Amino acid sequence: MNSKLGSSISVGIALLAVMSFLVPVKQLRAQASDGLMSELRFFVVRDYNGKPVRNAAVVLHPVSRKGKQSRGGLELKTDNEGRTNIDGIPYGPLRVQVLAPGFQTFGQDYEINKPQLEITVKLKRPGDQYSIYDKPANEKTEDNKMDEKKSPEPPKPQP
Repeated sequence: MNSKLGSSISVGIALLAVMSFLVPVKQLRAQASDGLMSELRFFVVRDYNGKPVRNAAVVLHPVSRKGKQSRGGLELKTDNEGRTNIDGIPYGPLRVQVLAPGFQTFGQDYEINKPQLEITVKLKRPGDQYSIYDKPANEKTEDNKMDEKKSPEPPKPQP
């Protein structure tokens, strides 16, 4: 009896996973007004040397004609050559975000209007971060001044 329950739960979870994938695709297709679809190909590379970025997340968000991002979205992962693709994306506006550890997040809106579209994304290294609390290395603080003063040596024990 428990094995039947376990297998039906597994089937239910698998069905839920498939449905969660299909709902964003359905939303993307629903926004197509004239039924034209496109194949999108993404190539994700490092900005500084052109080498591919593997396992980057390419997130597609449907966007209304007014520029408002709809709920949901679809996530793709790049392969070892930094490539991923998807077919059946309707013509119209689409927001693309690319995320990968060690790189700045990329985001841009595209107008999908061709049967095939190749999008090359060049990811940049993160920029320097600044804080109002950081002091420049050459600026002396009170703590640095105290460290520079030599502390007196302790008295030597007498025999």
